[in-house]
Amino acid sequence: MRRICVFCGSSTGTNPAYAEQAATLGKLLAEREIGLVYGGGKVGLMGVVADAALSAGGEAIGVIPKHLMNVELGHTGLTKLHVTEDMHERKAKMAELSDAFLGLPGGVGTLEELAEMWTWAQLGLHSKPIGLLDVAGFFRPLRDFVDHMVTEGFVRPQHRDMVFVDSDPAVLLDAFEAYRPPVVPKWTD
Repeated sequence: MRRICVFCGSSTGTNPAYAEQAATLGKLLAEREIGLVYGGGKVGLMGVVADAALSAGGEAIGVIPKHLMNVELGHTGLTKLHVTEDMHERKAKMAELSDAFLGLPGGVGTLEELAEMWTWAQLGLHSKPIGLLDVAGFFRPLRDFVDHMVTEGFVRPQHRDMVFVDSDPAVLLDAFEAYRPPVVPKWTD
């Protein structure tokens, strides 16, 4: 695994554990010689994970649309910063550069990015692993809702289970290394 895309907040949130785990992840990626691909900002959890990877000698590649360059304060100290025309190009570039996708705490943008990569995997558009770093139970409500979608017949259990969830970034990286995508038909029962 060469690079992992991390989706996370442009703020640090209210719980200091979010930033602590983002820093732990950035350092761990560098130690394992796995490059970081992320949203390109220098603020919030985005900046924390990038700075930690860079401080530990790792690679950090940012992808930011030009309209967010000033809002998210594009990080100018990265290994490489791609500036895209729009959000669609941003996500496509991040997917192209990455071998896996990992969500940290964040807002609606983080959720949207994760959902799109999960949808692409479900549709067979990629076979890359996806995970959630469940810091302080942040993703528990989302997991409950996805379980509800399974119960109500809108998501297959195999599609729910293709997303790894753990509070330990090392466990998630190990799971990514061993990942084999499920073969599940999308539209037939």
